[in-house]
This record gives sequence, C-alpha cells and structure tokens, in this order.
Amino acid sequence: MHRLIAAATLALGSLALVSAAHADGDAAAGKTLFQQKCALCHSPDKGVNKLGPSLWNVAGQPAAEVPNYTFSAGMKDSHITWDDASLDKWLTNPRAMVAGTKMIFPGLPNAADRQNVIAYLKSLK
Repeated sequence: MHRLIAAATLALGSLALVSAAHADGDAAAGKTLFQQKCALCHSPDKGVNKLGPSLWNVAGQPAAEVPNYTFSAGMKDSHITWDDASLDKWLTNPRAMVAGTKMIFPGLPNAADRQNVIAYLKSLK
C-alpha cells in the first residue's frame, strides 16, 4: 500500500513538473514566431483586429470576446478560456479543436514553438 501511495505521489509530482514546464517558454522567441506565423492575420495590439482578432491580453480570457470582431459560431459556442493548455491545443491544430473555426492556420507541430508563442501571448498586457 505504501509503495502504491509513493508511486502515485511520484507520478503526481511528475505531472506538476510537466505542467509547470508546459507553461514555460521564451517570450522573445515567441514574438519572432508570432511575427513570422501569426502577424499576417493577428495583431498583438489592443483593439487592432485584422483578418483575425487582436490577441492583446488573450491569455486568461474567454474565447470569442474580442470587441469589434465577428467570430464563427463554432468559436462562440466553444466556451474556451485561453489558458496554457487550451492555447497549446489550439496552436497544435485549431480546426481539430473548434469545428467551423474561420482560422485556416494548420498549427505549430513543435511543442517548444507553441510554448514560446504562448509565453509571448501571456506578455501582451
């Protein structure tokens, strides 16, 4: 029994480390990736919508609530809050996450790239 508890504690501790690492990224590298992969459609500036909505202050916010942007029905009905996990899933494959999204971006396959972009998005305040 004690071994089972010890194994569970170790596993949970490992998950906590993964979660903490999951939230880490290099915001400067993320800014570069954002400029290369995202800036054509999204602005990092408050109130500046392009083909896609402004991503200023997106981290921690509910999806589909950027003022003066028309979101797809799928995004409006998604009930997503943009935390590290949902941003990572979105950046992996937007269309798989929200059916009917207007976003045509195929995703970032590299986990480190996604974490860097997320770190940059979290800096936009």
